Amino acid sequence: MGATLLCELGLFLLCTLLCTGHAQDAVLTIEPSWSSFFIGEFVTFKCDMKEGEDTDWYYKINRNGQGFLPYSTEKDKKFKLSSTRQSGEYQCSGRRKSSHDTKISNTVSITVLADKPRATLTAGTTIIPVGGSVTLTCSVQSSDGWKYEWFRRTQRTSEGKIRDQQNRDIRVSQGGIYSCRGTRGNPVYYTDKSEDVTIEKTSEFSHLV
Repeated sequence: MGATLLCELGLFLLCTLLCTGHAQDAVLTIEPSWSSFFIGEFVTFKCDMKEGEDTDWYYKINRNGQGFLPYSTEKDKKFKLSSTRQSGEYQCSGRRKSSHDTKISNTVSITVLADKPRATLTAGTTIIPVGGSVTLTCSVQSSDGWKYEWFRRTQRTSEGKIRDQQNRDIRVSQGGIYSCRGTRGNPVYYTDKSEDVTIEKTSEFSHLV
């Protein structure tokens, strides 16, 4: 008798899970998938109800349990961050058009930072040996997803961008005054430029007596 009741209970729970649709939860993702952003950057909230067609639902974004972006037919919502007060726990809420059933997604945490970051440029050495090169490194502290722009000028020439260089590390064989900055996102967000680093080139004849 006990075994029969357990079997019936198991079948009931299985039917409840499969027939009511509660097994499929809504999913919220963000793009870019960084945990921290700076004021002026954009984030896209992507809401997936995991059932039916995308057009079957209205979508809303909540922050800390309160309405943030109102219901609309757009499942992807791009938003420009403008305040540190927009830091918080975000969820997507979906409401089915035909029945008004609602679903709530997982939580995604976002931190919005106020101070615009400044890139840091470091050099392995500031003297280029004869026939050699120097490695320069550009970095942005405590954040992800950066590409880099590099600049060079001399006492006689104006500053210009070094073409085809987006890496964190570059090797240079020309003397000059170098700087860099970080870029990321779409539209592109720029950090402040780094402080200048002067790289000097050893003369071919400086080692001769």
